[in-house]
Amino acid sequence: MPEVVASTVVDAPADEVWGLLRDFGGMSRWHPAMAPSEIEGGGPADAVGCVRVFTTVLGPGHRDRLTALDDRERTYAYTSESTRMPIRDYRARVRVLPVTEGDRAFVEWSARFDCDADVAEKMVVTFRDIIFAPGLAALRKRLESR
Repeated sequence: MPEVVASTVVDAPADEVWGLLRDFGGMSRWHPAMAPSEIEGGGPADAVGCVRVFTTVLGPGHRDRLTALDDRERTYAYTSESTRMPIRDYRARVRVLPVTEGDRAFVEWSARFDCDADVAEKMVVTFRDIIFAPGLAALRKRLESR
């Protein structure tokens, strides 16, 4: 089962970073590859069990379900219910930790998934280098240019 981890340090307080990231339906506010999403049924974007429906540069038809959200720990987890990617059993986590030196934040985005062996390396590179790392870089740029 491939695992992908990307991280960055943002020159902004952890609570401020978390305030932006915790909006499960608001990825387009910071990730350049995401079009605005909607929460199915119009419910709140921080309700465990809610489903975001969104479009990426790969096209429409992506659905993720929020499986956990913890404001105290500044973390949430989600699963993919449908995607255009050749993967199965996708589980991801986003977390924000305060950096003890300065008023900064450490942000980590990780995922585990299953896929056929012949596409495993391509999927790792896609998530790490095309989705996660550019998203975190854009998040850092957005918060540091405030």
